[in-house]
Amino acid sequence: MSVIPFLSLREQTAALREEVLQGLASVIDSQGFANGPAVAKFEKELATFLGVSDAVAVNTGTTSLHAALLCAGVSPGDDVLTVSHTWISTSWAITYAGAKPVFVDIDPTTCGMDPKLVERALTPKTKAILPVHLYGQPVDLDPILEIAKARKIPVIEDCAQSLGAKYKGRQTGSLGLVNATSFYPGKNLGAFGEGGALMTSDAGIAARARRLRDHAQEGRHNHVEIGFNWRMDGFQGAVLSVKLPHLDKWNARRREIAAIYRAGLSDQKGLTLLGEHAWSTPIWHIFPVFHAKRDDFRARLEAKGVQSGVHYPRPIHLQPAYASLGYKSGSLPESEKAATTEISLPMFPELSDESAHKVVQAVRDVCAELA
Repeated sequence: MSVIPFLSLREQTAALREEVLQGLASVIDSQGFANGPAVAKFEKELATFLGVSDAVAVNTGTTSLHAALLCAGVSPGDDVLTVSHTWISTSWAITYAGAKPVFVDIDPTTCGMDPKLVERALTPKTKAILPVHLYGQPVDLDPILEIAKARKIPVIEDCAQSLGAKYKGRQTGSLGLVNATSFYPGKNLGAFGEGGALMTSDAGIAARARRLRDHAQEGRHNHVEIGFNWRMDGFQGAVLSVKLPHLDKWNARRREIAAIYRAGLSDQKGLTLLGEHAWSTPIWHIFPVFHAKRDDFRARLEAKGVQSGVHYPRPIHLQPAYASLGYKSGSLPESEKAATTEISLPMFPELSDESAHKVVQAVRDVCAELA
């Protein structure tokens, strides 16, 4: 029995192999191994793609969030509103800045921050709001931006899974004061290793981010604050420059696959899908479905030759590392429900229509078996 993988990078890598090798050779020839010309080129291309003034490439997506928080003025003792149903890097970055994550429950139709709950979560120490465009689904951002503007609190978009997604026709990653993304290999725009970037149209923030990533130097050997070694390596810049022109095409293909899934699965008893919103153009980094009998569901899918994933099985507020915050089971009911019921179906641009329809049939069969 052939197996439909949850994710495969093999086909994409093979198609771009020669162009990527040329890009890597150019880095070797220029010896621009840390930052360097390839990284600078990619930064300009990414800024143009998103419609912002500056993109500052760094070594990881986690770093990009940390840098964005520092550049937005977050400091020890501050509170930052964010969500618990996400990869833990979002909260790590807040902690690295010396601040405390304050969790807002999610809207189950997007799995992103619920705008209706933001105002009541604000504290006198709130210094930033950090929504996450999870699964490539834009958060309903305008209500959050309005609340933030009224209180002069910066919004920082976590776009680690949403590069190329649009909210009301605008690119996610262009709407906050400063925003962050990841180029982890499995992302829609993935490097051949680690990488990240922060994006902004604030010249002062961009300048500080560039300074911080290179040991906070202003001129050689002149360190003006506590800095970091956050530089992106040149090879990743070259790879990302090769891949970026293909991103819209790849994202469009993901939407085609998602349409097959939605058409075939929206009527299944016991299975919940994310909502559709007129203001959202998602990019389906992950295609999640939700079922109360997740473990049994996944085992039955696997037996039918369909791999799946889980994103994410334990919300951050219930992680041992954050027990000191005092959250208990039941504190964030929608986040906890998503964490215990989410199943990620195969999703990558090279997945064929035939395979997508096989996934649909397998899921339908499992739903019938578990009804």
